[in-house]
Amino acid sequence: MRANPPTDPDREAAILRLARERPELGQASISRLLCASGLRISPSGVRYVLQRHGLETQVKRLKALVRSTPEGIKGLDQRQRALLARGKLSEEDPIEDAPPRDRRTRILDAAAELFFDLGYDGTSIRDIAGKVGLLPGSVYHYFPSKEELYLAVHRTGITRVEARIKAAIADLDDPWERLRVACEVHVAGIVEGSPVDRITGRNLALVGKHNLLKRITPFRKTYENLFRELIEELPVAAGTDRSLLRLFLLGGMNWACLWYRRGIRTPEEIADIMLDMVRQGVHSAPHTIVQTPETA
Repeated sequence: MRANPPTDPDREAAILRLARERPELGQASISRLLCASGLRISPSGVRYVLQRHGLETQVKRLKALVRSTPEGIKGLDQRQRALLARGKLSEEDPIEDAPPRDRRTRILDAAAELFFDLGYDGTSIRDIAGKVGLLPGSVYHYFPSKEELYLAVHRTGITRVEARIKAAIADLDDPWERLRVACEVHVAGIVEGSPVDRITGRNLALVGKHNLLKRITPFRKTYENLFRELIEELPVAAGTDRSLLRLFLLGGMNWACLWYRRGIRTPEEIADIMLDMVRQGVHSAPHTIVQTPETA
């Protein structure tokens, strides 16, 4: 069986017509519109036709439209011009043609960056879709709501950093060294990691999203249990409240996402200093008064 069977002339003409009239549409959208009009064709069939005509990406379709009209780029509407100019839609890296897993990851990364910079309320699905060069409906295909997308960002970030910590401490035996490396990975992620990594350090309670916090808490508890286990292994003074020690340490590290400035100290140095202060304290030794002839 041929992977890409040829389409009949009517379907091919309809696909090319939509590619000219609505170049921002992806192959799935074109397929749905044609099926609704009675011309049944799969997204892969649409892609086959578009590839044969060199129109398989939004940018290529928009450029073809510019070349075919006397007005040139002025013939595009505002949104089409924005899509053409957006770097995310480069022909070398078209998200609409990316595999579903890659497309989902890029949506998560774009959402995390906007949520981090603009906050939950300041970010819309349309903003996220525009950042990755998709229509809002394409984002909803992967995430049914902004809330679900926000939660997915947090779940993904927590899962990533937990996996990195476990890999980093796997061959270490000393309890304090294991905790030190875990702290270094944690701080590095929330101050210099990807947008998905950084947003996991944000406390949802501080931004008033208690409903979201309630839903993400089980995932955070799983991650915090990793630090709970590391702290349980520490040789500490009798009577030490290990639970309070864990909360104190995680809370201090998480605030770094707000005050960290690149170039002063590395994330690893920050983590090491914080842990050393917890382990050794900051109280100086009592001063010894040296007797001299003048003071004797």
